[in-house]
Amino acid sequence: MIFARLQNLLTVYHLVYLQVDDRLERDYLEKGSSLASTISGATLTSLGGTSSRRGSGDTSISADTEASIREIKEIHELKDQIQDVEAKHMQNLKELKDSLLEMEEKYRKAMVSNAQLDNEKTNMMYEVDTLKDSLMELEEMLFETRRELEEKCKDLEREKHAHSILQFQFNELKETLKQSEELLTEIRQLRLKQDGYFREISDLQETIEWKNKKIGALERQKEFSDAIRNERDELRDEVVQLKDILKVLIWDANRQVNDLRFKLVKSEQEVTAHEQNVTRLEGQVTRYKAASENAEKVEDELKAEKRKLQRELRSALDKIEELESSNSHLSKRLEKMKSGRYKLSQIQLS
Repeated sequence: MIFARLQNLLTVYHLVYLQVDDRLERDYLEKGSSLASTISGATLTSLGGTSSRRGSGDTSISADTEASIREIKEIHELKDQIQDVEAKHMQNLKELKDSLLEMEEKYRKAMVSNAQLDNEKTNMMYEVDTLKDSLMELEEMLFETRRELEEKCKDLEREKHAHSILQFQFNELKETLKQSEELLTEIRQLRLKQDGYFREISDLQETIEWKNKKIGALERQKEFSDAIRNERDELRDEVVQLKDILKVLIWDANRQVNDLRFKLVKSEQEVTAHEQNVTRLEGQVTRYKAASENAEKVEDELKAEKRKLQRELRSALDKIEELESSNSHLSKRLEKMKSGRYKLSQIQLS
């Protein structure tokens, strides 16, 4: 557009120059024709006139000739001046054209640089938006990781509490099992005592049978003396006492045997139940230990992931800050380019 205006301006100057040149040529021709007519008239007058008229005509012709010569000189000087002005004007136009071409090249480069800066700004804004989205995703991941870490910590605390409870129950069951073993030992001792009681009862029964036989023999021997009768009575009383003692011993032995059988059955049931509970608790303790180890491992992994996310977050924030600084610098450069372009347009318009 500016180059077209310059071409139009050059065309106008050229037309003006042509008009001035034509006008000068017309003036020159008019002056020449008037001079020729003057000279022709003067010649004819000198040829047909008197000597007195010849003198006055010569004076007039010489004055007109000098005036015409001066005018011709002035015309040539004016034409030379016009040519000088035209040469200077053409030189100025050439310099202006070169300057304009240089300014257009600078303007084109500035526009290209401006477009590149706009593209870089757009790309950086897109990258900033992408980084902001990534930052938001990282913040969400960090929040989710923290929440999972808190849940895992709570689960770990619950597992530790359950493990402590199970450990306490396990210790109680071990103590109960120890008491059951002691009770079984006591039952075995009672069984040994019971066997002793049975042997004593058997001995007493044998003694009673022997006494009964002896009493029968004494009854058959009525001819024995009173001493033997007294001994018989004593033996009978002793037999009655022994029977009473035997009944008491048998009842007590049966009671103890029944108690021991009940305690034995109950102890065996308790031992079986305790062994099952111990097995179950050992399995639970093993599972809880494995779960606790897994929870600690997950906690360590979550802590490592948290540190990694924090490093990525700091890196993203630093990159965003760097891009914002670069964006601000590019915006300032863009404003300077726009200001320079505006000043250039003002200069071209003026």
